Amino acid sequence: QVQLVESGGGLVQAGGSLRLSCAGSRRTFSNYAMGWFRQAPGKEREFVAAISWTGGNTIHADSVKGRFTISRDNAKNTVYLQMNSLKPEDTAVYYCAASTGVRPSPIPQPYDYWGQGTQVTVSS
Repeated sequence: QVQLVESGGGLVQAGGSLRLSCAGSRRTFSNYAMGWFRQAPGKEREFVAAISWTGGNTIHADSVKGRFTISRDNAKNTVYLQMNSLKPEDTAVYYCAASTGVRPSPIPQPYDYWGQGTQVTVSS
């Protein structure tokens, strides 16, 4: 069992930045590929970014490429999502997730554990 706790969300003006963190509970955190997803009101949950267990392989959704960056620090059992140049359409609840798969995945099915989410609101 892996418990994931997100933090770092909040209210920011368009063009601003936030860094989300996701802390994992297990010492084997480094064995999991990690992903960030988001869900806006009335919309489906969508992929944002994912990273392999080593951190050497990352993928980002087209909608956030060049603005968001996923990274991880296995010594701290933490994965990050640096979000720059935020837009109102980035407003959503952001979730981190852990997968026992080797490769980062853009779909939710391979992810076994999910956090409770953190709200990000971008005002225009």
